[in-house]
Amino acid sequence: MSQFPEFEYRQQQLMIEDCAIKDLAHEFGTPLYIYSKKALQQRWQELQNAFSETPFLPCFAVKANSNLAILQLLASWGAGFDIVSIGELERVLQAGGDAAKVMFSGVAKREDEIRRAILAGVGCINVESAYELQQIRTIAADLQMQARVSLRINPDVDPNTHPYISTGLKESKFGIAVERALPLYLELRDDPWVQAVGIDCHIGSQITEKEPFLDAAQHVFTLVAQLEQAGITLKHIDLGGGFGICYDDEQAPPFSDYAAAIQPFFRDTTYQLVLEPGRSIVANAGALITRVEHIKPTESTTFALIDAAMNDLIRPALYKGWHKLLAVTEQPERASKIYDVVGPVCESGDFFAKGRELPELMPSDLLAVMSAGAYAMSMASNYNSRQRPCELLVDGDQVHMIRKRDSLEQLWENEIKLDL
Repeated sequence: MSQFPEFEYRQQQLMIEDCAIKDLAHEFGTPLYIYSKKALQQRWQELQNAFSETPFLPCFAVKANSNLAILQLLASWGAGFDIVSIGELERVLQAGGDAAKVMFSGVAKREDEIRRAILAGVGCINVESAYELQQIRTIAADLQMQARVSLRINPDVDPNTHPYISTGLKESKFGIAVERALPLYLELRDDPWVQAVGIDCHIGSQITEKEPFLDAAQHVFTLVAQLEQAGITLKHIDLGGGFGICYDDEQAPPFSDYAAAIQPFFRDTTYQLVLEPGRSIVANAGALITRVEHIKPTESTTFALIDAAMNDLIRPALYKGWHKLLAVTEQPERASKIYDVVGPVCESGDFFAKGRELPELMPSDLLAVMSAGAYAMSMASNYNSRQRPCELLVDGDQVHMIRKRDSLEQLWENEIKLDL
């Protein structure tokens, strides 16, 4: 299964590296998130190798998977980080990340977040509006500390992806129109506390074509040329992230294809290339393991009711996201059937697959929901007062628990009962 490099069947048992998933589910319970360290490291190295011809800073998008152990590994491999909140900043610092390699994105940064970012010495704050830029200037002057910024431009490029994760069109809430960016850069030339060090562009996520990146890069470099003519020299050019992966049958290009399209823009320049990958690094390194609780046939549909739910993995409900489902134990003697695979939450949107052909399922069977390393546990909630799952990192035959399952008491520990 090249799509999932460290998952394979051995003697009819689905393995992650050298561990049988059936045994992990038995020991740690379900629902259960599992990640392969080897797959994560391999993907990170592929990214580094692809862009080796250019001065390069890859900044992992923390929103994709914010587990401290995952961030700790990436930091140890020299990663920078793309963050969108003060919570993500503190996670990165707790994991040993270098604040100087942090890009602080996000459209509605609060004053306290900007202040903390400047005090922490983040590498760059990606500015989303003229108002935000003025806010940063005021705070930096008050602190008498230098803030490094980059303007996020909106190039009005269609990334041909799901509308909820498309961020580079002019009608989206993200970024500054290209024609409005030059005057803002000019305002900063004489500011003693705010230094323009870069330019930023991020057009969306799960992009499986090179052309949108080319279009965006052309817009960015046109503006860079105008800045150079005005005597403004930047240090880095941030072209965002959003590289697609294969969930089902998408033809996602390898990193080398994206590099072949992007790196020519940087020839004969001294600019550092910054990218912000997330999903493309960790998604296919992880899976969600769930147990079949009941089989419920109706006149029109056969439902497989599982113990995982939309609060554990919301992508199918939110985006109609497609995830491959694999039997943890192969049962070649069973015929295939058509199922709607659904969870226990009291919502009709609580589904993982509809009309999916699978080997016949029975209560207590285990399923692996694949491509669950990104935008999965990081988006989990306690809806229906459900406990968020345990997370494991597998390294060969070694298993590390990197997050405990929520206890019932944790569900209400921050709530205060009335004194009636």
